[in-house]
Amino acid sequence: MQLQFLGATGTVTGSKYLLTSGKARILIDCGLFQGYKQLRLRNWAPLPIAPSEIDAVVLTHAHLDHSGYLPLLVKNGFRGKILSSVATFDLCKILLPDSGHLLEEEANYANRHGFSKHAPALPLYSEADALRALKLFAPVEFGKRFKIAGDLSGTMALAGHILGAAIVTIGDGPRTITFSGDLGRLHDPIMVAPAPMAPSDYLVVESTYGDKHHDPTDPAILLAKVIRETARRAGVTIIPSFAVGRAQSLLHYIAELKRKGEIPAVLPVYLNSPMAVDATALYERHLKEHRLSRAQCEQMHHAATIVNSVEESIALNERRGPMVIISASGMATGGRVLHHLKAFASDPRNTILFAGFQAGGTRGAAMVAGVDAIKIHGAYVPVRAQVAQIDNLSAHADADEILTWLGHAEAPPKRTFIVHGEPAAADALRKRIEEELHWNCEVPEYLEQVELP
Repeated sequence: MQLQFLGATGTVTGSKYLLTSGKARILIDCGLFQGYKQLRLRNWAPLPIAPSEIDAVVLTHAHLDHSGYLPLLVKNGFRGKILSSVATFDLCKILLPDSGHLLEEEANYANRHGFSKHAPALPLYSEADALRALKLFAPVEFGKRFKIAGDLSGTMALAGHILGAAIVTIGDGPRTITFSGDLGRLHDPIMVAPAPMAPSDYLVVESTYGDKHHDPTDPAILLAKVIRETARRAGVTIIPSFAVGRAQSLLHYIAELKRKGEIPAVLPVYLNSPMAVDATALYERHLKEHRLSRAQCEQMHHAATIVNSVEESIALNERRGPMVIISASGMATGGRVLHHLKAFASDPRNTILFAGFQAGGTRGAAMVAGVDAIKIHGAYVPVRAQVAQIDNLSAHADADEILTWLGHAEAPPKRTFIVHGEPAAADALRKRIEEELHWNCEVPEYLEQVELP
């Protein structure tokens, strides 16, 4: 058995792991690189294996840094099965076509306005490519063993990160390897805690917050404070948000804050992400995967005015505060939120509120670091609005929570590979695991290949 790291090394994006056992070759996750240009260029580079030679893909969850490369894989010749949880398939039916559509829109916008270095600018893949990828999905149930390819079989356990998120354990008979995917919080108000790790010979674990501790303050208190202070200035609170997971948490908190009178009940709140609207509806379909009641799901579903059309989105930019706009994407890398930033970032009465981790090289990371201007659609937009961040709204376990999860393992793996983290975070987690658990662990390099004897 061999494992090669095709992504999520030295970064929190591009999760892809090539597992070879006998003649079987499978990918665990198939994500897009995001952030720094040198990372994004990897999306355009050929994989070290022809997609047609890959037998299957196993997804840990639906976020694009784990699933967003699938349409390109299919475009380039992959014809195997895509195995995921049922909820992950439901979310991918929303996320992947939307991703293809946005890539096409961005290419067309660049061509119309002439700011691309390429003539013409082309999308990485299309909505049609995404729809073809969806035909290859074969959803599996949590807790039930499923055949993958050759001698490889797997099981999925709840990871608690977002709907459908899975901890995946794969075995070929004599050996097993577990992929944590993205681990959720132990005491998240919405998602359940991650299931215990299955006994495994090898482990691949994420380290997004491997060097950080989440603020114990209730994020609802921080969210209410930002919204209230911005509203007093008659400002607009722009919240770039992941459409899946983060948007639903924000809607839940806002509904509760209005119900309790912590923010004005009449304050207009807009959800400008058709994808987030569709994702929110799935919470009622998958009640066993989270802590919310059906009534709370309904309350969350009605916490904001839905912005459907492009025309409605454009009209929103002509309005003035106070109001709250939640719009994708969470790191301000694309989507409708860019147009809101162009409209509102230059006004000091407004607030740009980031609700979670900002990967290096993204506009979100730049704004949190205090830049004076950000480049959008080929032009620089001054940032005079207040910039705030609520880190503990993250759906990722922090360093202590990861150590707690690892510490409940029945026996230590032979080797632990630390991935999906910026270099400082991954190395900090490595040190803690070695010092506190005395496990054999390492931080792999991009394209590194290891034997799993």
